[in-house]
Amino acid sequence: MVLCLANSLVSRRGFEPYDQLVRYKWWFRHGYMSSTGNCFGICESTRKALHTFEDRQKQFAQKHNIPLKEIDFLSDKRLVADFPIYCSSDGVADNGVLMRLASVPLFFYRNPEVAVGFSGISGQITHGDKKAVDACRYYGALIVATMNNIDKDKLFNLEIANIAKGSFKNEKGYDGGIRGKGYVVNSLEAALWAFWSTQSFDEGALAAVNLGDDTGTTAAIYGQLAGAYYGYHALPQEWLNCVYSKGFIKCLCKWIAYEGSQLRFDY
Repeated sequence: MVLCLANSLVSRRGFEPYDQLVRYKWWFRHGYMSSTGNCFGICESTRKALHTFEDRQKQFAQKHNIPLKEIDFLSDKRLVADFPIYCSSDGVADNGVLMRLASVPLFFYRNPEVAVGFSGISGQITHGDKKAVDACRYYGALIVATMNNIDKDKLFNLEIANIAKGSFKNEKGYDGGIRGKGYVVNSLEAALWAFWSTQSFDEGALAAVNLGDDTGTTAAIYGQLAGAYYGYHALPQEWLNCVYSKGFIKCLCKWIAYEGSQLRFDY
């Protein structure tokens, strides 16, 4: 889903939640941007949100007399603005919402207020719990701060709930209660612990994975902040050699950097 979101930002040259949902639907139904050509690893809450999105598309197409085959390609900004984009029920707060986030704060980091606001909305369209939205806003703010050259020791002065107060600063890690589980708060805490307690990208990634539980998600969340902090050249070459379609991903990252630099922030 992270590539779907990144492609949307570049293709639309900005933040358009409707287009993001369309691309998530393509991934779900057709394997769009998947390394295997198929959707895999989708959580139940995201699946339900995309079913809701599809149902709303059908209703919207009927209401506005739009052929169903054209509903994914709305160009009328008034119609796009009128579409009900929040497709999740209340109380949905699993960790998948954080896995796809990074391209939003990276795209908009030059305007922190915009970046943090859009980080929250990017999660809210599929995860309706306020904790999920706040987690996205908080993590987006950390990535923005990193991109604006804030040192690691100064990153954690923001305040939301227990994590912002430093609950992840636990030297015992797993033995001290750190868990990378499916709940968004647990995963955020685990990823921040891996970042805070280590001194390199690979050391932190291994720490995140070795917590156990939902290892892939914890590491994916960790990697977004750690990647922004340490930079591309700090990534182990032997790991980069194993990345599927890394040339395309590097190109997409360059487009995010370029398009983000062209924004005039009239949001």
